[in-house]
Amino acid sequence: MKIERAASHLSVTALTTLAGLHVAWGLGSSWPLPDRESFSDAVVGRPNPPSPEACYAVACALGGAALLVAGRPKRRPALSQFGIASVAGVLGLRGIAGLSGHTELLSPGSTSARFRRLDRLAYAPLCLTLSASTAIAAIRRNS
Repeated sequence: MKIERAASHLSVTALTTLAGLHVAWGLGSSWPLPDRESFSDAVVGRPNPPSPEACYAVACALGGAALLVAGRPKRRPALSQFGIASVAGVLGLRGIAGLSGHTELLSPGSTSARFRRLDRLAYAPLCLTLSASTAIAAIRRNS
């Protein structure tokens, strides 16, 4: 059970961190890049950065995903289990789309060369890793 617990902690920590990063981007940060233009090209794949509302929506989705992976709501284990499976599935789909060069099907306009390169090297593998760790965490919830 140690690996399931570690996978759960990894997923919850990463999803929460990514949620916080999206909040920062919604507030206007371009971190880790020097300006909004390079941020938009590298992280979003198009010339214009996402709206604050879009960043906050993604932050809420990631935060909700973290709660589900953490086993919330405890009083509704079937809902929690369905949620964990959904999180793993969505992250897996995003990862596959990125590795195959088809992220624009999920995020229209994400087509810059820099974004595609980073998507294949970093974003898609991260999504697949989180999908796998979330799926492993689901095993913990079933036992």
